[in-house]
Amino acid sequence: MMTSFVQGSPVKALIVEDTAVHALILSTILRKFHCEITMAENGNEAVQLFLEGKKFDIIFCDKDMPVMSGPETIEKIRALGESHVKIVGISADYDAQEAFVSAGADVFLPKPMKFDVVGPMIQEVINKKNNSMV
Repeated sequence: MMTSFVQGSPVKALIVEDTAVHALILSTILRKFHCEITMAENGNEAVQLFLEGKKFDIIFCDKDMPVMSGPETIEKIRALGESHVKIVGISADYDAQEAFVSAGADVFLPKPMKFDVVGPMIQEVINKKNNSMV
Protein backbone atom coordinates (compact mmCIF):
# COMPACT_ATOMS: atom_id res chain seq x y z
CA MET A 1 0.00 0.00 0.00
CA MET A 2 1.35 3.39 -0.98
CA THR A 3 1.17 6.22 1.49
CA SER A 4 0.81 9.61 -0.06
CA PHE A 5 3.24 12.16 1.24
CA VAL A 6 5.74 14.57 -0.24
CA GLN A 7 8.86 12.55 -0.95
CA GLY A 8 12.43 13.71 -1.03
CA SER A 9 13.72 16.95 0.37
CA PRO A 10 11.24 19.79 0.72
CA VAL A 11 10.89 22.41 -1.97
CA LYS A 12 12.94 25.47 -1.07
CA ALA A 13 10.82 28.55 -1.71
CA LEU A 14 11.91 32.18 -1.53
CA ILE A 15 9.24 34.84 -1.03
CA VAL A 16 10.38 38.33 -1.99
CA GLU A 17 7.59 40.57 -0.74
CA ASP A 18 7.52 43.81 1.26
CA THR A 19 3.86 43.57 2.30
CA ALA A 20 3.51 41.31 5.35
CA VAL A 21 -0.07 40.23 4.60
CA HIS A 22 0.79 39.06 1.05
CA ALA A 23 3.85 37.20 2.35
CA LEU A 24 1.67 35.53 4.98
CA ILE A 25 -0.97 34.42 2.46
CA LEU A 26 1.68 32.93 0.20
CA SER A 27 3.61 31.23 3.01
CA THR A 28 0.34 29.69 4.28
CA ILE A 29 -0.23 28.14 0.86
CA LEU A 30 3.39 26.94 0.61
CA ARG A 31 3.29 25.35 4.07
CA LYS A 32 0.49 23.05 2.89
CA PHE A 33 3.10 21.58 0.53
CA HIS A 34 5.74 21.35 3.29
CA CYS A 35 7.94 23.91 1.55
CA GLU A 36 11.01 25.25 3.28
CA ILE A 37 10.32 28.99 3.20
CA THR A 38 12.77 31.89 3.23
CA MET A 39 11.52 35.48 3.29
CA ALA A 40 13.14 38.60 1.86
CA GLU A 41 11.55 42.03 2.25
CA ASN A 42 13.14 43.46 -0.88
CA GLY A 43 15.09 42.49 -3.97
CA ASN A 44 18.45 43.42 -2.52
CA GLU A 45 17.94 40.93 0.35
CA ALA A 46 16.98 38.25 -2.19
CA VAL A 47 20.08 38.84 -4.34
CA GLN A 48 22.26 38.72 -1.19
CA LEU A 49 20.91 35.24 -0.39
CA PHE A 50 22.12 34.00 -3.79
CA LEU A 51 25.49 35.74 -3.35
CA GLU A 52 25.82 33.83 -0.05
CA GLY A 53 25.38 30.59 -1.99
CA LYS A 54 21.78 29.81 -1.02
CA LYS A 55 19.77 27.78 -3.52
CA PHE A 56 16.02 27.76 -4.12
CA ASP A 57 13.63 25.71 -6.24
CA ILE A 58 11.05 28.46 -6.69
CA ILE A 59 10.93 32.20 -6.09
CA PHE A 60 7.81 34.33 -5.71
CA CYS A 61 8.78 37.93 -6.36
CA ASP A 62 6.64 41.04 -5.88
CA LYS A 63 6.93 43.90 -8.39
CA ASP A 64 6.88 47.12 -6.40
CA MET A 65 9.26 47.03 -3.44
CA PRO A 66 11.63 49.47 -1.79
CA VAL A 67 15.38 49.28 -2.61
CA MET A 68 15.05 47.06 -5.70
CA SER A 69 12.02 46.27 -7.89
CA GLY A 70 10.89 42.74 -8.70
CA PRO A 71 11.95 42.77 -12.36
CA GLU A 72 15.38 44.21 -11.44
CA THR A 73 15.77 41.51 -8.77
CA ILE A 74 14.93 38.77 -11.28
CA GLU A 75 17.43 40.14 -13.83
CA LYS A 76 20.17 40.11 -11.18
CA ILE A 77 19.34 36.57 -10.02
CA ARG A 78 19.33 35.28 -13.61
CA ALA A 79 22.62 37.13 -14.26
CA LEU A 80 24.16 35.13 -11.39
CA GLY A 81 23.59 32.02 -13.50
CA GLU A 82 20.43 30.88 -11.73
CA SER A 83 18.68 29.54 -14.81
CA HIS A 84 17.06 26.47 -13.22
CA VAL A 85 15.11 28.15 -10.44
CA LYS A 86 11.44 28.74 -11.28
CA ILE A 87 10.62 32.43 -10.84
CA VAL A 88 7.06 33.64 -10.39
CA GLY A 89 6.39 37.37 -10.68
CA ILE A 90 3.49 38.55 -8.50
CA SER A 91 1.68 41.87 -8.56
CA ALA A 92 -1.73 43.46 -8.18
CA ASP A 93 -0.82 45.39 -11.33
CA TYR A 94 -2.00 43.37 -14.34
CA ASP A 95 0.37 45.32 -16.61
CA ALA A 96 3.33 43.84 -14.72
CA GLN A 97 3.43 40.64 -16.76
CA GLU A 98 5.52 42.09 -19.59
CA ALA A 99 8.09 43.62 -17.21
CA PHE A 100 8.44 40.31 -15.33
CA VAL A 101 8.70 38.07 -18.38
CA SER A 102 11.24 40.31 -20.12
CA ALA A 103 13.28 40.31 -16.88
CA GLY A 104 13.42 36.51 -16.91
CA ALA A 105 10.44 35.36 -14.85
CA ASP A 106 8.90 32.05 -15.90
CA VAL A 107 5.35 33.03 -15.09
CA PHE A 108 3.26 35.93 -13.81
CA LEU A 109 0.52 35.65 -11.20
CA PRO A 110 -1.87 38.45 -10.29
CA LYS A 111 -2.57 39.15 -6.62
CA PRO A 112 -4.32 38.02 -4.55
CA MET A 113 -2.61 34.62 -4.58
CA LYS A 114 -4.99 31.69 -4.84
CA PHE A 115 -4.34 28.17 -3.61
CA ASP A 116 -5.74 26.55 -6.77
CA VAL A 117 -3.24 28.51 -8.90
CA VAL A 118 -0.15 28.28 -6.67
CA GLY A 119 -0.76 24.64 -5.72
CA PRO A 120 -0.21 23.11 -9.18
CA MET A 121 2.96 25.21 -9.61
CA ILE A 122 4.42 23.85 -6.38
CA GLN A 123 3.36 20.32 -7.34
CA GLU A 124 5.18 20.73 -10.67
CA VAL A 125 8.37 21.80 -8.85
CA ILE A 126 8.02 18.85 -6.41
CA ASN A 127 7.60 16.41 -9.31
CA LYS A 128 10.58 17.86 -11.18
CA LYS A 129 12.71 17.70 -8.01
CA ASN A 130 11.71 14.08 -7.28
CA ASN A 131 12.38 13.04 -10.90
CA SER A 132 15.85 14.57 -10.84
CA MET A 133 16.67 12.52 -7.71
CA VAL A 134 15.84 9.19 -9.34
